[in-house]
Amino acid sequence: MPAEVPQGLGELPPEGREGLGELRRVARVVLLDPRDRILLLHGHEPGDPSDNWWFTPGGGVEGEETREEAALRELAEETGITDVELGPVLWRRTCSFPFAGRRWDQDEWYYLARTSQTATEALGLTELERRSVAGARWWTCQELLQAHETVYPTRLAGLLRRLLDEGPPARPEILDTEIV
Repeated sequence: MPAEVPQGLGELPPEGREGLGELRRVARVVLLDPRDRILLLHGHEPGDPSDNWWFTPGGGVEGEETREEAALRELAEETGITDVELGPVLWRRTCSFPFAGRRWDQDEWYYLARTSQTATEALGLTELERRSVAGARWWTCQELLQAHETVYPTRLAGLLRRLLDEGPPARPEILDTEIV
């Protein structure tokens, strides 16, 4: 088993993966500032800004990099934030969604990270990201709980509340598969 897999956590079970193709390996970051606000990116379908949602920074693992390396690289590219303390994997989820004319099937690992750097500047976006990311915002847990916007993963407000109340789980929690 690769060194990056947290102890006791192998591949996701086959149930819940039916109908999914080859899974893209993804690292996401649950980035908290000193006030326990979470940073989310505002994305939309490239050709339709009205089809929009909020999501955590992160993206696909490239080449031989570890998920931890991918998490830090993606965070820097998408937000300009490099002063971070990367913590444990909080959650894992399998998801499938349409975006930019294709279906994306992903195995996502969500890392906890803390920073005191709150200014963002997305200087390393890909061409597709430049056409589909509209900005970033720091959210309090209360704002997230009251939000009417679409947020991914869909249970993020409750997951964040539990994280802030109880701290990181002893082992990564496997979230329900989301197919959009």
